Amino acid sequence: MKSLRVFLRRSKMAFVSFTSKRGEETVLYVRSHEANEYSKRVTEVGLLLFELLSEAPGLNPNYLNFIGCTEGLMILGHYYPACPQPELTLGATKHADNDFLTVLLQYHIGGLQVLRDNELVDVPPQPGALVVDIGDLLQASLISNDKFKSADNRVLACRVGPRVSIASFFMSTNLLPSTRLYGPIKELLSENNPPKYRETTVRDYVAHFNKKGHDGTSALDHFKL
Repeated sequence: MKSLRVFLRRSKMAFVSFTSKRGEETVLYVRSHEANEYSKRVTEVGLLLFELLSEAPGLNPNYLNFIGCTEGLMILGHYYPACPQPELTLGATKHADNDFLTVLLQYHIGGLQVLRDNELVDVPPQPGALVVDIGDLLQASLISNDKFKSADNRVLACRVGPRVSIASFFMSTNLLPSTRLYGPIKELLSENNPPKYRETTVRDYVAHFNKKGHDGTSALDHFKL
């Protein structure tokens, strides 16, 4: 079943896609055929990325896809107008994404920065390239038990503009009722690698993330053992 509806708010366009275990897809807040087609293509990219991330620690290539990391996709289109005094504000304050994985399409104007070696560095746009961020839910992913690290990032305001980007968040089914628990992968735990995080649902994690806000601290601290 598919439903199409325009969802516009404050220079953002968003739509959410969910795929059930039976392969039935529900698409919410889709604005156009192009947006729907883009969601299909970015889902293909996500499936491949999760296969590679599953293989990295020695798991079955389908492991992360099987436990639902690609069941939910939220796509946000961001529009930042030119700012005459960018030193007085930020486009988005420093934070880690509250998902499993983010695939970002930047256009020709930069502004994205990521934390590397305790220093925020620019990520300049590259024609034909996508930026991939690991989110909190894959760090502990509460799953990788810190083998994968989520990337703190922020967006600077720019004198030139507008700056446009499209961010695709693989978030599982946090917008739908779900009792599925996520925690460190048991196959990767041992006496020398005990769990660092308690299990939680995606919905409870996102609720805590939203309540905490972008205050410069990690939402994962709340779930540490």
